Amino acid sequence: MSLTDILSSSDIAAALRDCQAPDSFSPKKFFQISGMSKKSSSQLKEIFRILDNDQSGFIEEDELKYFLQRFECGARVLTTSETKTFLAAADHDGDGKIGAEGINLFIYR
Repeated sequence: MSLTDILSSSDIAAALRDCQAPDSFSPKKFFQISGMSKKSSSQLKEIFRILDNDQSGFIEEDELKYFLQRFECGARVLTTSETKTFLAAADHDGDGKIGAEGINLFIYR
């Protein structure tokens, strides 16, 4: 399964266009524009599984900086500041990584 099986390619493209400039990425806005904020919990878990590059069950900081590239190969890498802000917002237990439930809670709050 790929992300375009769950999200429309035009919504993904629009979300990526919105954050092309360094330090312009807003996870909340990205989730809204891409359509992720309208998906069910089970669909979000599938998206999370696709984004979890090493299939560890968590998205760690090293993986998170390549978040946009999981949506499109040529997308930019998140800046250090964007990565740390995103991680801090979605890491609800402070262990330095985001689990599927963390991403679900972050999208829905």
